Amino acid sequence: MTLTIDHTKRLTLAELKSFLDDHGAKVNISKVSQKAIIDCRNYLDDKLKQNKAPIYGINTGFGSLCNVKIVDAEIEQLQINLVKSHACGLGEPVPQEVVKLMLLLKIQSLSYGKSGVQLKTVQLLCELINHKIYPLVYQQGSLGASGDLAPLAHLSLPLLGLGKVIHNNKLFDTKDVFQEKGIEPIILQSKEGLALLNGTQFMSAYGVYCILQSERLNFLADKISSLSIDAFDVRLDPFKENLQNIRSHLGQIKTAKAIRANLEGSEISKQNKTQVQDPYSFRCIPQVHGATKDTLNYVSSVFEIEINSVTDNPTIFIEEDEIISGGNFHGQPLALALDFLCIAMAELANISERRIFLLISGQRALPPFLTPNHGLNSGLMITQYSAASIVSQNKQLCSPASVDSIVSSNGQEDHVSMGANAATKCFTVINNVEKVLAIELLNAAQAIEFRRPLKSSPVIENLLLQYRKQVSFINKDEILYELIQASQRFIKTQLND
Repeated sequence: MTLTIDHTKRLTLAELKSFLDDHGAKVNISKVSQKAIIDCRNYLDDKLKQNKAPIYGINTGFGSLCNVKIVDAEIEQLQINLVKSHACGLGEPVPQEVVKLMLLLKIQSLSYGKSGVQLKTVQLLCELINHKIYPLVYQQGSLGASGDLAPLAHLSLPLLGLGKVIHNNKLFDTKDVFQEKGIEPIILQSKEGLALLNGTQFMSAYGVYCILQSERLNFLADKISSLSIDAFDVRLDPFKENLQNIRSHLGQIKTAKAIRANLEGSEISKQNKTQVQDPYSFRCIPQVHGATKDTLNYVSSVFEIEINSVTDNPTIFIEEDEIISGGNFHGQPLALALDFLCIAMAELANISERRIFLLISGQRALPPFLTPNHGLNSGLMITQYSAASIVSQNKQLCSPASVDSIVSSNGQEDHVSMGANAATKCFTVINNVEKVLAIELLNAAQAIEFRRPLKSSPVIENLLLQYRKQVSFINKDEILYELIQASQRFIKTQLND
C-alpha cells in the first residue's frame, strides 16, 4: 500500500494498522500538504528577513536559554547543535514497528504547514520509510513534555547523515546506508531542529502500537476464556443477553455476545451443571473484559485526536501573522490515557491467571495439575507460578507514571507528563498479557481433553485443531517453557490474522 499524508484528511487507527501490517508499505505527501509546508517555510524566511526580534527556538537558545539571542550566521548551526546535544537516549532500542510509526506520525504532524520545515526535510522522512531505513532510537530519555526530545533527536540524526540506522535487520552507520541508496542528507535551516524534536511522536507511536495490540488481545482473550469456560464446565447463565442489557455497558454486552457466539453448539455447555454458580474469574468475564474494551475505546479516541494534531513548538500561523510559543508538546493527555490502558490491559492477565489456577486445582473432574498421573508428574503446576510472576510484575508496572513530575531545564520546564515512561511500561504490560494468555491457552487446551468424548463448539474445536498442530496434549512431564513459547507463537499468528 501507499499511504498519502494529507493534512486535510484525518488519519485513522485503521489506516495505521494497515500501514503496520503491510511490511512493504510506502508513504508520500499530498500536493495540498506540500503547498502548506512550502508556504509556511517561505513565510518564516520572510519573517526573519524583516524582523530581528527574538523568536523562541528560531533565533534564540532553547529551554532556560530562551533569552540568549543567536546571530543570523549561526542559526543553521544552532539547529544542528540541538539535534546532536539532545540525542541522549539510553536503554533498549525501540522496536522497528514503533520507529516506523514515529516516522509516519512526525510526517503527519509536519504536513499541516505550521512548523516551518523545508519540504525536502519531510520528503526525507518519507524516504526513510520507503527504503525501510529505521533510525536507532532508545526507549529511555523523554520526560513526555517539551516533546519527546531525546528519542526524537535519535530519530532525526539520520536526516543529517549522522547516527545509526537499522536496515534489513542489521545495524549500520547512516552515512553508509545513504551512500548505498544514493540519499543526500539535509542541511537544517532555522526552526527545523526544534520542529523535529518538539512533538509527541514517541508517546504517540507507542500508544498506537499498544492500542492495536490491545484490540487483538481483547478479541483473543474472549476466545481463550471461552475455551476455559468449557474446560472448567462453567454455567452459561451469566452470559445471557438479558442480564447484560440491564447494566448496558457496551464492552460488557460485546464480551458476553462474543462468549455466546464462541460457544454456540457446544455439547459441554449443554450438559447439566452440578454447581449453582461459578467463581468470579469465569462468571464476571463480561464485566472485566468489557471494562477493558470500554477503556480501550476511550484511549483510542484520545490518540485519534493526537495523531491528527500539531505538537511542535513554536507554531506558525500564516493567516494571523503569528508565531506562538505554547505547550502543545506536553504529553499529559497521552500519559493519563496510557496509564489507564496499562491498568485495563493488566486486568486481562490478572483474571486469566485466576482461571489458570482453577483449571489446575483438581476440581470439576479434572486431575490435579492436568496430568493423568499426578504425583510422579507435576504436570502444569509451575505454569501457574510463571503466570503469577508475570501478573505481579504487571501490578508493579501499573503504578501511574503520569502522577510524577521532575523539574528540568533550570526550572523553565517545571511540570512534565512522564508520558514516555507511561508508554514504554504499557508496552511491557501488553507483551506480558500475551504471555499469560498463552499459558491459559496451554492449560485450557489440556483440560478440555478430559471432557472427551464431549465436544465444545465448532469455533472452539477449530481453535483446538489449529493449536494442536503446534502444541500436543501432554501425557507426561515435559520441558514446559518450550510449550509455552510454542503457545505464544500460536497466539502471535492469531493476532496477525
